[in-house]
Amino acid sequence: MEEKIMLTGIRSTGAPHLGNILGVIIPSVSIANQNTKHSSCIFIADLHSMIQIEKKSMTTIKNNTYQIAAAWLAFGLNIDNCLFYRQSDVSFVTELAWYFNCFYPYQRLALAHAFKKEIKKIDKEKISVGLFTYPILMAADILLYNAKLIPVGKDQLQHIEITRRIANYFNKKIGKKLFVLPHAFLQKNMFVIGTDGKKMSKSKKNCINIFSSDEILKKQIMSIRTDSKSIKEKKNPETDYIMSLYSLIAPVDKIEIMKKKYLKGGYGYYEAKIALYEYIIHKFSSEREKFFSFIKKKSLLDHILASGAKKANRIAYERLNFIRKHLKFNPII
Repeated sequence: MEEKIMLTGIRSTGAPHLGNILGVIIPSVSIANQNTKHSSCIFIADLHSMIQIEKKSMTTIKNNTYQIAAAWLAFGLNIDNCLFYRQSDVSFVTELAWYFNCFYPYQRLALAHAFKKEIKKIDKEKISVGLFTYPILMAADILLYNAKLIPVGKDQLQHIEITRRIANYFNKKIGKKLFVLPHAFLQKNMFVIGTDGKKMSKSKKNCINIFSSDEILKKQIMSIRTDSKSIKEKKNPETDYIMSLYSLIAPVDKIEIMKKKYLKGGYGYYEAKIALYEYIIHKFSSEREKFFSFIKKKSLLDHILASGAKKANRIAYERLNFIRKHLKFNPII
């Protein structure tokens, strides 16, 4: 029976927001902790973070890496049961990405939705080759380990399709199954809205960061956009952003109580925001405590990530030599 390897990564752009946690970290930790040893790869995508190098210094990227690592560990990731590493610590991935760059058609890559969307936001002179070839490096991350299940959001689906095209091309070109075809793993109904009602995103500055201080977290929640209805007026729980976020984390009985308060009237948005804030503090109290503890122990985080990279490099070394053999290159010495 073929082992199904799960692989996922989060860019080192700061602590994961609530959308990352609910959509990627919690389901990925559940899969990784249940899987057999080394059948899950979880990495911190610091190489991918370099596409924003003008906005972020390398020191910032490194510090963000610690925040991502601390978050995964705070949510109970069993590092003995998976490969947990920094992307930059496994340099074999960049060699594989170069091979893919040389074979994948420029025109197809130019049609990538994420790239076309991103270049509208920045000056043409600031568009890096790295931003353009982002999906190629992502494909190398996946195919280097022959990962089968890739937890992603809907905006990443085209990148998985590009990865599948690359895998198919190489398999046909060489006449051998070098790569398995990966599949996107979408968390059902896990669309986490931000404070403005759009998808939660750091670039949109509409995030709720559960790992921020109580004061900042409260401020973020208080900034959730609402309509102008008074306390006395009845409110629609189906279209309200506070209610939407509360429904993702609270138990059914608490959700129903808040819905009834909305429909009855006499319940203000301020009270609803306080309820959301207090429940986030309650629900994630253990994870927040662990996160703040880990972030103070950077040497421990370095040790954990280096240990994971050592294991990942052994697998990547064998895989890349196998690929090099079929490309008629000498093995790595």
